[in-house]
Amino acid sequence: MSRPRLGDGVAPPCGQRRAAQRAVLVTGFGPFRRYLVNPSWKAAQGLKVEGLGEDVDVYIKEIPVSYSRAQQVLADLWEKVHPKFAVHLGIAAGCRSVTLEQTGKNHGYRDRDACGQCPANHCCVEGASSKLDSIIDMRTLTKQLKGMGLDVIYSRDAGRYLCDFVYYHSLHRGNGRAALIHVPASGGLASPDRLVPLLRTIIQAMLSQLETLPDTACTSE
Repeated sequence: MSRPRLGDGVAPPCGQRRAAQRAVLVTGFGPFRRYLVNPSWKAAQGLKVEGLGEDVDVYIKEIPVSYSRAQQVLADLWEKVHPKFAVHLGIAAGCRSVTLEQTGKNHGYRDRDACGQCPANHCCVEGASSKLDSIIDMRTLTKQLKGMGLDVIYSRDAGRYLCDFVYYHSLHRGNGRAALIHVPASGGLASPDRLVPLLRTIIQAMLSQLETLPDTACTSE
């Protein structure tokens, strides 16, 4: 099993870190097709540099474009970092806006990963709910951010590929305390100079909403 390294932003031993409830995990994906450096990983690295506020510890990790390896890395991250919230960044080809995904799907993963593989039974978690929603109300958040003039859209279909697969796993492990944000792979908004500040604002708004919510389970079907 691949183990996260401290250099990737994974939490050090308990006595050497701040309170775990302030930890926010941000992930991007590894190389994929023509993207030798995935734009989602560039964005995650930029958020690590910029930070999410003085009271937030940001931990970043590059997720392989492999169903089996992604599942292993996520399990290890949730076990070791114990994040208050996890934000997964992925690219959406052909999209010019930032997309906030509400729902992760459990079934239907028939597109092969970078290793040419599909998950067993085309499923994330055997016997689990068919779909899970983030504890964050993405529709309300999208309206709020649009009111601020930000270029964001709302979605309930994350595409049933690695982004969706990773999202479902985090929703399942984190009891809904996760988000998936699809970012443009090209165009003006894909520039880190524009994208990172926008993502910072979005994630800070998510964390503000999170603070108003009771500790409840994510919704499922």
